[in-house]
Amino acid sequence: MTDDKDVLRDVWFGRIPTCFTLYQDEITEREAEPYYLLLPRISYLTLVTDKVKKHFQKVMRQEEVSEIWFEYEGTPLKWHYPIGLLFDLHASNTALPWSITVHFKNFPEKDLLHCHSKDVIEAHFMACIKEADALKHKSQVINEMQKKDHKQLWMGLQNDKFEQFWAINRKLMEYPPEDNGFRYIPFRIYQATTERPFIQKLFRPIASGGQLHTLGDLLKDVCPSAVTPEDGEQKNQVMIHGIEPMLETPIQWLSEHMSYPDNFLHISIIPRPTD
Repeated sequence: MTDDKDVLRDVWFGRIPTCFTLYQDEITEREAEPYYLLLPRISYLTLVTDKVKKHFQKVMRQEEVSEIWFEYEGTPLKWHYPIGLLFDLHASNTALPWSITVHFKNFPEKDLLHCHSKDVIEAHFMACIKEADALKHKSQVINEMQKKDHKQLWMGLQNDKFEQFWAINRKLMEYPPEDNGFRYIPFRIYQATTERPFIQKLFRPIASGGQLHTLGDLLKDVCPSAVTPEDGEQKNQVMIHGIEPMLETPIQWLSEHMSYPDNFLHISIIPRPTD
């Protein structure tokens, strides 16, 4: 891959200032103060909210505590989506800090998966990496790695260690020079205005004529409504890691530099603010 480490670092160290407050109907023994945290965009809520859980459990009656879950303005937040994706999809045009509500009961079975331990997150994370490598390299890179390499990827993410993670992950971002890119681009497109979980299909980074496919090409092919202006006015924003990349950006470059640690490009399509 082209060595553009500054971009990789900026993506890795992206943070979202967040204010956690306890849901008003939770029963407490004394008033629950809000809890503030800088959330890493690339991580998962259930990986980084142990402090939040401890903070609020101090004021709860133990019999009132069951599985913790989080919600933003009525929407339960899916723990298996990266934090940055959740913010871009649900809250990117709101004032900071991001205001998240904490619940300890009435788990929304229809909306959220259960997550009883970090092993569940690790299994989900590794399944995504394996799926991404199947698309990029027919699984050859991940299958040639040792178990300890897989563990290093996970520990690098869990402990927020950039060098530890990228020492292994860079192998997943390489390809033979004669190929000019990956076999297919691992991506998922999420639309704030639909109930559909996400769009994913096979898309090559290089066109049959040899030219590089761009983000705009991907969107035109997979989700044309995102880039087709209504009445000449662009109604949507296309967000990756909290920014709007230029539609002319080669999709191969984005895949190498702006994928989340699970090796997928998570692309949010949200309504453009009207003010």
